[in-house]
Amino acid sequence: MNLMPLRLVVRTERTDMTLTHHGPQAAVATYPDSMSSPTSEPGPACPQPELPTGSRYTQMAGTLSRVALQRLEESGWYSQLPPQERSWVGLVAQAGVRSFLTWLEDPTAQPLVTAQVFGTAPRELTRSVTLRQTLDLVRAVVAATEECTPSLAVDPADPEEVHEIRHAVLRYSREVAFSAAEVYAHAAELRGTWDSRLEALVVHTLIRGDPDESLHTRMDALGWKRHPALFVLVGANPDEQEAFTAGLSLRQQAMDIADDVMVGVSANRLIAVIGTSDSAHADTIGTRLAGACAPNKPVVIGPVVRSFTELPSSAQAAVCGFQTAGARRTCPRPVHAGDLLPERALSGDAQATAQLRRLYERLRAAGPVTADTVEAYLDTGGSLEGTAKQLYVHPNTVRYRLRKAAEELGWDATSPRDGYVLQLAATVGRATPESL
Repeated sequence: MNLMPLRLVVRTERTDMTLTHHGPQAAVATYPDSMSSPTSEPGPACPQPELPTGSRYTQMAGTLSRVALQRLEESGWYSQLPPQERSWVGLVAQAGVRSFLTWLEDPTAQPLVTAQVFGTAPRELTRSVTLRQTLDLVRAVVAATEECTPSLAVDPADPEEVHEIRHAVLRYSREVAFSAAEVYAHAAELRGTWDSRLEALVVHTLIRGDPDESLHTRMDALGWKRHPALFVLVGANPDEQEAFTAGLSLRQQAMDIADDVMVGVSANRLIAVIGTSDSAHADTIGTRLAGACAPNKPVVIGPVVRSFTELPSSAQAAVCGFQTAGARRTCPRPVHAGDLLPERALSGDAQATAQLRRLYERLRAAGPVTADTVEAYLDTGGSLEGTAKQLYVHPNTVRYRLRKAAEELGWDATSPRDGYVLQLAATVGRATPESL
């Protein structure tokens, strides 16, 4: 049999994902129903290949499909698929066999490889079946076809005809493999676009500070796990003209050291939501990510929290800390939002003011002796002798009481910065109506 020149035309069309945004509270994504890329113009779906009635390949289609599925059964991943996914994979294998035999019957035809082979399965199949597994499927079909190649020839004893059929199998399988790669690339592209928009929506919700029930749903949709340590980091955008590039660089660096990461760009700010297995990693992650932010600008780490519900408080603290860090003459980089309580409180941050008030309450709860010693020490400008005279005790007693207060509060009154925080906490606490 003399086969006509083989001509393969792989036609793929693309469609964009539709994002319906119903205000800030909801976002709905609509994906195409098929793994194939539907045409951009409205019209009927691409018909599946049908072998001509009476074709000598009709019987071979069933045989090849059975052999291919038997080979798939030998793959561990195929046997572990749920029944519905197994059914879809089987249909894809059968469609591949039919498409090849239809084209072999008439090599002048122009098969739409992507639509005919992968159009039988929904796009969601790309989530449960990986590209590697899809290529295993292609190999199984090719191996089954090569095994039955002599049966496809008019004269199985004609080596030239058998060789041409084998060559046709290789050419067609190559196109199918490329089409599979394109299907998965397109699916990944759509998911990437959707994920980026969903991430931006989540970051906006966190900054706004009014989370709703959809926050957990959106985080789950992004594949986030329930990490024991979550926090938000805010830095300056190194190039406002290339916000996408800056965000991508921050994401790449964060993915190397964090378990989960979400990045948003807002005006001149880079905002990263980090999920990690240990709260102790926050400093290390912040130090590494500072390099992706604009130099000589503050990088602020929000408080580490344990749940998605608490994330808005971390985001708001980090954003306010970023806005007020310039008020601190020598600000570390990165700096924790909790180390900027005075600056945040003076700028009107209610969260920081509440923290200072609680700090003063803890100081008073430590006992009147400890509280009076700390306040006297601060009022005398940090003078041990002045404090001792005011309290009628020995300076060593003052030292002991201050050391004990530092152990209980985590803030050392003998440190200039910590003393400033305690002084403001005492001012805020005494100004609270309950203490008047």
